[in-house]
Amino acid sequence: MDPSADASGPAEPPHPLSGSERREYERLRGAAAVRHRRLRHAGACVLLVLAVLLSPLAVVATWLHEEITDPHRYVQTVAPIARNPSVQSAVTNRLTRRVVDRVDVPAITAHLARNLDKTGAPTVVVNGTRMLGGPLETALTNAVHHVVHKAITSEQFPLVWDAANRRAHAAVVKVLTGEGTSAVQARGNAIVLDIGTLVDNVKQRLVRAGYEKAAKFPHVDRQFTLVRTDNLDEAQSAMRLLDILGTWLPAVTIVLAALAVWVSPAHRITLLAAGVGTAVMMAALLVGLAVVRGGYLDSVPPATLPRGPAAFIFDTLVRFLRESTHTLLVVAIVTALAAYLYGPGRGARVVRSAAARGTGAIGRGLARIGARTGGFGRWLDTHRAWTTGVVITGGALALLLWNHPTPASVGLVLGIVVGALALLGVLAGAAGPAASGGPTASGRTPSGPAADGPAAGGRPGHP
Repeated sequence: MDPSADASGPAEPPHPLSGSERREYERLRGAAAVRHRRLRHAGACVLLVLAVLLSPLAVVATWLHEEITDPHRYVQTVAPIARNPSVQSAVTNRLTRRVVDRVDVPAITAHLARNLDKTGAPTVVVNGTRMLGGPLETALTNAVHHVVHKAITSEQFPLVWDAANRRAHAAVVKVLTGEGTSAVQARGNAIVLDIGTLVDNVKQRLVRAGYEKAAKFPHVDRQFTLVRTDNLDEAQSAMRLLDILGTWLPAVTIVLAALAVWVSPAHRITLLAAGVGTAVMMAALLVGLAVVRGGYLDSVPPATLPRGPAAFIFDTLVRFLRESTHTLLVVAIVTALAAYLYGPGRGARVVRSAAARGTGAIGRGLARIGARTGGFGRWLDTHRAWTTGVVITGGALALLLWNHPTPASVGLVLGIVVGALALLGVLAGAAGPAASGGPTASGRTPSGPAADGPAAGGRPGHP
């Protein structure tokens, strides 16, 4: 080959493909596209299944993590127990029985009868005294019950209950985590009580009282072993694992679901599947809680705790878990419904068209009375897809950043999003003659494709 030929003259045009070569090229290109699409479908399915299966575990792990590590959340959880009348009645009856059982009423009546017999009381009186056991026990029970019930139902008892639970929770967390300072600490495989502060306080009090030699007391062992168990290390390891799961598992689940939607060739269908799958798993979690509740109530002896207070205690302890599950169930249903309304289904098209006609009619009515939005309205009409995405994204971020959202908060955010979309549709319809007459700034008529556009829920046929 002559190098000068390449430098002096133009390169020869590529040889055109023959009909058979082009057909083969198109076949190979289509096969590669199909393989790529199948790989994306497979990857999205794997990610979606993982996200759906992890969703109930993420909810439970988050609930446990907050209950165990957050003292305020724990006290907020158990606070209603001390204020429930049925629980107060059960506690009053149990404490009353314990107090009365410690009093030996037959011994008291026998002692009284012996004393009366020694003083020469009539036999009738002595024998009658021995029969006072029943009435005396009844009177004692009533008196103790009155005192205990008055204390349990007082305004001070809930405060004492909250303070006691806060201190107990802090001590347990410090033992399980091994962090912080507390009188109760973990040492190896044992839980010990450190009384160093108490010893120092006693020595100071003795010195102040005049016992100066107390300051020279020899050093004594200030730690007492309360419990020695081989399971303490396991409990601390479980606590560390729960700390990791409660913090990262929800984020991992959300990321997996987002990646599944992004990787999938059919984004809308995958989003719809994610919503339906999460809703099913949340419903299964609620069913599981109901089963556990029934098993717990069947395992509690009525003599120990009546069924009513036991049910209230269980419902109180898991109410935040149940509330979080209900919240995610509502979010999943809303997500699935939004994904459906964004699709090409007949029902979705009807809803979008009705919404577009309604907002457009209101906007045109405002334009006729002089409330025109002009160029801004035409810009909104042209950029319906972009503005709709911004509003929906804002609603999703609001829920993500909401501290402990509830079904009511989800309904509030949903209402704001729908209202904002309706307002954008009205403003676009009030653009003026260009929006109410012929073609709009985007080249559409109000009754044309805009009626099925993203402002009303999405583009028909878009995956």
